[in-house]
Amino acid sequence: MEFIEINPKIMLGKPVIKGTRITVEHIISMLAQGISIDEILQEYQGLTKQEILACLQYAENILEKTTTFDLDKVAS
Repeated sequence: MEFIEINPKIMLGKPVIKGTRITVEHIISMLAQGISIDEILQEYQGLTKQEILACLQYAENILEKTTTFDLDKVAS
């Protein structure tokens, strides 16, 4: 993705916003707590709205690729 990078030398390889040490996980956590995009932009003045939205897109992509199994059906 254009705004997200994974580098084992940065934040132990967690996905971060390129050029920062701000993890996708941290941005998603703030949004989940009800912190608005505008509030995040005020707190991290170097970020852009596009970068924050890229974090959401990254999370969506991960969830889209996730496969779940009903273990009760698999075991029988």
